Amino acid sequence: MDSPGAIRAVIVDDEPLAREGIRMLLAGDPEVAVAAESGDGPGALVLIRRLRPDLVFLDVQMPEMNGFEVMASLPPDELPAVIFVTAFDRYALRAFEVHALDYLLKPFDDDRFYDALRRAKAHLRLSRMSDLSQRLLSLLQSYGDPAAAAAAARAREGAAGGSEPPAAGAGHPRRLAIKDGCRVVFLSVDEIDWIEAADYYVQIHAGGKSYLHRETMNSVEGKLDPARFVRIHRSAIVNRDRIKELRTQGRRETVVVLAGGAELKVARSHREKLSALR
Repeated sequence: MDSPGAIRAVIVDDEPLAREGIRMLLAGDPEVAVAAESGDGPGALVLIRRLRPDLVFLDVQMPEMNGFEVMASLPPDELPAVIFVTAFDRYALRAFEVHALDYLLKPFDDDRFYDALRRAKAHLRLSRMSDLSQRLLSLLQSYGDPAAAAAAARAREGAAGGSEPPAAGAGHPRRLAIKDGCRVVFLSVDEIDWIEAADYYVQIHAGGKSYLHRETMNSVEGKLDPARFVRIHRSAIVNRDRIKELRTQGRRETVVVLAGGAELKVARSHREKLSALR
C-alpha cells in the first residue's frame, strides 16, 4: 500500500530490464511508490490518464507511440512531471523544449539517477505547496476574508516562484540543457555559481558540482540575463547573487569572492560592471 503523500510514479520503457532497473532504484525510497509500468506508448497514455501519477520515467523510442507523442496527447492539466530515459542524446533539446524535468542518458549510474530524482522531488513539493495555497485562497475568498485571502495569494505566488522562477528578461531561458560527457543535465540558471572558459568548452560550476559543456563563452553569455550574470573576465562569468565580497589586492587588482569560497580575478576592462554592487 502506498504511504500517504508518497510520490506516485509510472515507469514507461519497452525494455523489461530497463523497467526493472528503475523499479529497483526506486524500491529503497519510501517517498516514491511505483503505481504502474508500461512497455509501449499507447499503454502509457492509458495509465497516465487513469492513474494521474505525479512522476513518469518515460522512454523516448517505443512501439506505436514515442515518448514525445505520449506527452503531446495529454492536456496540460493532466501532464505529470517527466524524466526522459533514453539511449539517444539527440532528443535532449526537444526534451528541454517540452519542459521535461531531466534527461537520463543510458547507461546511467545510481548517483545520476538519484540526482534526477532529487530534482523531481523538489519540483513536486513546490507544486503541491502552490496547489494547497490555491485551494486555501479559494476557500478564504468564499468566506469573504480579504486580508487572509491576500496572504494566501502571496504564499501561492511564492511557491510558484520557487518552482518556476520568472525570467528576469525577455528571451533568457530559465534552464540550460548541458551536454556533459555521456549525459545531458537540465540545470536551472539559479543554480549556477560561475562559469569559466576551457578551450572550446565551458566549465559550469553549480552547487559544488561542475559540468563540462561544449559551447563558447560568448554563446553562453548571450543566453544569460545580464541583470543576473556579469562577465568579469574573458574567461569568467559569475552569478551576481553569489558575490560575497569584492577585494582589492595591491593597487590595481580586484578579486571577486563568491559565497562558495571561489576567488576570481576581475579584468580591468570589466571592473565598471561591478560598480553597481559597491
